[in-house]
Amino acid sequence: MDTTLLTREHVCPDRDEAAAALLGTACLGGVVRPMWHWFQLPVAVRRDERGPDGHPRRGVPSSPAPGLRRMFAGGRTVHRGPLRTGAPAHRRSTVVSTVDKRGRSGPLTFVTLRHEYLQEGEVMIAEEHDIVYRPMTGGSAPSPAGADDPPDGALAAHFDVDPVVLFGFSALTANAHRIHYDLPYARQEGYAERVVHGPLQVVLMAERLRAIGVDLVGTRFEYRLVRPVIGPQTLRISARSADDSRAEAWVHDAAGARVAEGRVS
Repeated sequence: MDTTLLTREHVCPDRDEAAAALLGTACLGGVVRPMWHWFQLPVAVRRDERGPDGHPRRGVPSSPAPGLRRMFAGGRTVHRGPLRTGAPAHRRSTVVSTVDKRGRSGPLTFVTLRHEYLQEGEVMIAEEHDIVYRPMTGGSAPSPAGADDPPDGALAAHFDVDPVVLFGFSALTANAHRIHYDLPYARQEGYAERVVHGPLQVVLMAERLRAIGVDLVGTRFEYRLVRPVIGPQTLRISARSADDSRAEAWVHDAAGARVAEGRVS
């Protein structure tokens, strides 16, 4: 049975300003930039209600079984309009599907989570997130990938990720998953270093699309994490636009491997 969690809070301009400082850009003022809604409406979780990985033991979603490793795989976001700062908003979260599969590394559980952000009873943003759960045993570090140049016509920028950025993004998004800031724990999960947040890469793609003139309001933004990004480094974010309603974006790691991709339609 689907489980729904409803939160209510004012959309806070201070959180917008903190996000702008972290990303090295500026707020719009009065409204929240596309994809910056992830910095708003955090869910408070008691310390004794968190599991050893930092995630809540219960909630939306909750782990399908104890001792599983959780990863953000991607999703789809439709911006019907911008959230207004200083005004009340609701976020409604629902688990819409759970599917068990078997991959090369063993059993996997895919959970699709739907979020709706509402103001004055109207859904302003609707999105689905794909979460993957896998056993804790076994290495999770990816094999090295070859360099992959951005496609022709893509305009690139760079973003430096260091431990302070990882800590700041975790704090602003209320993401307590220890792989992003706790080096000994990250190694316990099989990573050589702290893991760069998948949602951070998505936000960076959204910012790069905005920089080349693509407005995500009124569009569908699909994004997929291709492989984990391990350790502080400089990411390359690139994007290109086919027309007013179609565009693509990519993130490459310091070794030149493609680690995330997005599409606007």
